[in-house]
Amino acid sequence: MTLLFIRYTVQQYYTQYERMVNRQKYIPIKEIDKVVIVGGGQAGGQFVKTVRSEGFSGEVVLIGDEGHRPYERPPLSKSGLSSDADASAAVSYLFDAEALRKLDVKQEQRRVAAIDRVSRTVTCQDGWSTGYDGLVLATGGRAVTLAVSDPLAAAVRTLRTIEDARALRERFDASQAITVIGGGWLGLEVASAARRRGLQVVLIESGMRLCGRVVPPMLSGYLARLHQQQGVQLRLGVGVVAISGEPGRIALTLSNGEKLEAHTIFVGVGMVPNDELAGAAGLEVDRGIVTDASGRTSDPRVFACGDVATFHHPLIGRRVRLESWANAQNQATACARAFLGLEPSPVELPWFWSNQYDNSIQIAGLPPLDASIVVRGDPQSSSFSFFSFVDERLAGAVAVNADRDVRIAKRLIEAGIPVDAMLLRDPSINLQKLLVRS
Repeated sequence: MTLLFIRYTVQQYYTQYERMVNRQKYIPIKEIDKVVIVGGGQAGGQFVKTVRSEGFSGEVVLIGDEGHRPYERPPLSKSGLSSDADASAAVSYLFDAEALRKLDVKQEQRRVAAIDRVSRTVTCQDGWSTGYDGLVLATGGRAVTLAVSDPLAAAVRTLRTIEDARALRERFDASQAITVIGGGWLGLEVASAARRRGLQVVLIESGMRLCGRVVPPMLSGYLARLHQQQGVQLRLGVGVVAISGEPGRIALTLSNGEKLEAHTIFVGVGMVPNDELAGAAGLEVDRGIVTDASGRTSDPRVFACGDVATFHHPLIGRRVRLESWANAQNQATACARAFLGLEPSPVELPWFWSNQYDNSIQIAGLPPLDASIVVRGDPQSSSFSFFSFVDERLAGAVAVNADRDVRIAKRLIEAGIPVDAMLLRDPSINLQKLLVRS
């Protein structure tokens, strides 16, 4: 106990000292012969790919607990559930086994238990440990789930990993109906996939509208109409207060007193960042590992990227933690360049996309929900877009089956080009021309 207290005290002193140092400081490449990446997902894999392509020849150790090559998660909730092929066929790996071998990466399937920043050592639950000169935390997050009795556990699913996708797909094939809890992007994609495979779907959302925490009411209304037209039964403004019953006949009690029966339940109510390792090691955490835009943490030898990192975004003007394919790729690339002491990568505007039924929905930016809206096209049609303005400045865009509008808006915002809202409103105007300053 005394030794643990001494080590904890040393690490706390070490942390306080580091917070006095300029956070932009980095370790020159000549001082780093070995880098350890904790987290074998897309962000971890992208870091490996970038750091090797930029010339790092030292030892690279990639530790992940899934036992797969790094892969992209978006297909799991899209083609992985809706196509006729096995869910595994939809997995998009960052590189094949031969490419991973050529990158000269030592891949370890283990779960990390502790980080000692004094001795610069990573220790796993099975007792295996390794030292590091530089450490990258790409630990991602875990799905929020609901507490249910053991007999019902197999029928209550979340979606985060390849194994989750396989298990959910098996439930699709074995069920005639599914209840989706959560009206965010993931819940809507699962509902879409289930309907495409012929399942009856009830979707429960505690908020008064779909995706209400991240999109304006106009898009929420479109999403509600889309899913209702496809046969999804919506329950908005109610929560689940109890789950009971037996396999095959699960009873849900809602906050308004309504009772539903379910065969399979999908829970899509959010993700918890896996920042516990960082916090226990004395790194600064705040609902994620606190970094700068290039992934530097409060320890100049430790970096973080992907879903677990929270940072001040210069184009958004506030701290954000982004759960997206684009951020996992872009921030891991920026993190690798910072690790090597190279010029920083440009910070890109957040970009997200969702496929629901035959519709492509794209979003650029994270404007406040009370931003002024300019509509382009007819929101009652199958293709339209709208743009968000804050203080007469273009701050974000959403497009339904109009992907090009979002791509152009993203470039306008990143370049800081002022835009006349009336031009965006007019469908006859070629938006491409707005990229050239007058």
